Amino acid sequence: MLPIQNFKDFISHNALFTANDKILLAVSGGKDSVLMAHLFKLAGFDFGIAHCNFSLRADESQRDESFVRMLAGALEVPFYVTHFNTKEYASKQRISTQMAARDLRYNWFEEIREANDYSFVALAQHQDDAIETVLLNLTRGTGIAGLHGILPKRDKLIRPLLFLSREQINKIISNNNIDFVEDSSNLSTDYARNKVRLKVIPHLKEINPNLELTFAQNIQRFAETELVLQNAVSELKREVLIERKGIVHLSIDKIKALKPQRLLMFELLKPFGFSELVVVELLQALGKQSGTSFYSNTHRITIDRDDLILSPAKDEHQEIAFIHVNDKNVTLRNHEIFMSFNDKPYFEKNTHKAFIDADKLLYPLVVRAWQSGDKFIPLGMKTYKKLSDFFIDEKVPLVEKNNIPVLINGNGEVIWLGGMRQDNRYKVTSTTKRVAIFNLK
Repeated sequence: MLPIQNFKDFISHNALFTANDKILLAVSGGKDSVLMAHLFKLAGFDFGIAHCNFSLRADESQRDESFVRMLAGALEVPFYVTHFNTKEYASKQRISTQMAARDLRYNWFEEIREANDYSFVALAQHQDDAIETVLLNLTRGTGIAGLHGILPKRDKLIRPLLFLSREQINKIISNNNIDFVEDSSNLSTDYARNKVRLKVIPHLKEINPNLELTFAQNIQRFAETELVLQNAVSELKREVLIERKGIVHLSIDKIKALKPQRLLMFELLKPFGFSELVVVELLQALGKQSGTSFYSNTHRITIDRDDLILSPAKDEHQEIAFIHVNDKNVTLRNHEIFMSFNDKPYFEKNTHKAFIDADKLLYPLVVRAWQSGDKFIPLGMKTYKKLSDFFIDEKVPLVEKNNIPVLINGNGEVIWLGGMRQDNRYKVTSTTKRVAIFNLK
């Protein structure tokens, strides 16, 4: 017998959807998603099935697709399928295969949901998935949101199987003779999640046999704690983020009074795309040189006398890369810049390298394309020159100048035109104590 009532109760208690909603189910063919499909059918809900073929396991991938197609036919519901060249996408985006598969499937699910008037997309994640997510987040570093891991509902994604553990699902599948297909990659320890599942969690269950219940309770507490924090930050925004003539100001004195400063400042700036590392560098720079700027992909925050000034970046769609204090390399488009340091004054004549007085650097540094109005003092000169004029003098074609990486200091000054000329203000002198070397590949 399937746990229909528990299934309905979980959906109702977490307000996942109503009986009038149409739900798109993500079904791989494994035990979890197949059970979810049968529960939706027996509960009488209106749903369709979507399947992604990631083209990663040759004949096995095609077997999975055929099985899910037949399942949708047996349940008499709409079926949607797509094929991805996952490895090619991962290579182009320079991300892992797992991250590529995640991006591809979620984007496609949303396309199908919108095109066919589905209210939500249902994912078959269960209690063990939630445990694995929390452990992975803790291992990699996380905030409160990472501690609660997977939530039953977020935006248009719902997870109606979070009331079940993997062991319970296995028993239900076995007791009811439900057909499914096994993904052989689930047994591979090449993936971080599988390592946690196969090697870490069994040891934790030796310590606490009720691990699923304990984590479910912890996740609930963390989710409630995050809600408290969000409410506190909402109140704080009204006090700290002050708009004047269309520009947002943050009082430096109020920022210094925040407790805990780092956490609250990160939460205030997170909606504007600022990473925690940039926030840390910003806080360390408070009270220093006015004009120093820090960037996210969409916004810039600049230190003024008494305030921080938050404004949209000139081009919100421009590609930007950041160099933080301990970074060794950074990539922008087809360029890669490697960083190293030398404790003695050092310089060599090489346009693909910049030799900079390290004490003059204000992090994070920015690498981007040139913008109208950019200017610098070319090495060997004493006066400013607009980058646009410099490119004309050097007879740089338009298509090429837009592809030249420009290294920007934290105060907004141009340090180096990659592969061409560095700024005279940052050159190595006899008084230089430490040299930062930037090498363009």
